[in-house]
Amino acid sequence: MNTHTPAAQRPAHLTVIGLGPGSPALLTPQALHALTQCQVLVGYNAYVALVDPAVQAGKEIIATGMMGEVERAKAAIAAAYSGRDTVVVCSGDPGIYALAGLVLELLEAEAPAKTNIEFNVVPGVPAVCAAAALLGAPLMHDFACISLSDLLTPIATIEKRLHAAFAADFVTVLYNPRSKRRQSHLPTALAIAGQHLPTSTPVGIARMVARPEQEVRIEPLGAVDIEAIDMFSLLIVGNSQTRIVPGTGATPLAWGNGARMLTPRGYKEKYAAKM
Repeated sequence: MNTHTPAAQRPAHLTVIGLGPGSPALLTPQALHALTQCQVLVGYNAYVALVDPAVQAGKEIIATGMMGEVERAKAAIAAAYSGRDTVVVCSGDPGIYALAGLVLELLEAEAPAKTNIEFNVVPGVPAVCAAAALLGAPLMHDFACISLSDLLTPIATIEKRLHAAFAADFVTVLYNPRSKRRQSHLPTALAIAGQHLPTSTPVGIARMVARPEQEVRIEPLGAVDIEAIDMFSLLIVGNSQTRIVPGTGATPLAWGNGARMLTPRGYKEKYAAKM
């Protein structure tokens, strides 16, 4: 049970925000407002570094390295309990593989003390949306997001979900596809996809989205360059209807000059006379 006594008369704000995928241009006004108004800024070192130094000025900064999620969340709650408005920064959207859930779980465990703070989540632009925009329109129909990281989810569960998603013909987004420790999960995921989809199925690959090192390409399922994929990458595996629209972009992508991915929504079939 938390023993902190709030110093402020009003409840302090504890806000978990999404910075977007990386570029300041994709930081929402609501997230920027929360950053500007807070007194304490908490986050992973690399994400805190994405916040404008002018915005950081005058705030207490609590930053830790990898695997420090619980410590960061607890530090943020403690800061809010002390009466200071606190922001936890996440990459992308805070509710997608980020810290909104962990902070809420810790608050739940500390009830009724959680009534002393006002908890809010500010959405951000998810990496999957930014990647999809670069690739064209691959998410126009139903899709599933699956993380290949087995740090918190057993690999057997991940594989079960992959089978279900591909068998149901979802466009399937693969987060955390490959790391130095996890070399086999991505080949396994693509092999499962190959059980349900032709080898020509388009796969969009976006790396370091909205950052200076950004790389975007489209490859067929049967020839994905696994060695070029890491933890900064995100894959969008098309469904049985996804196709390549050639020559539709100013920036050339692999597998077609200026090609883009398209997963039709079904307008052509329903409104054929109008198209």
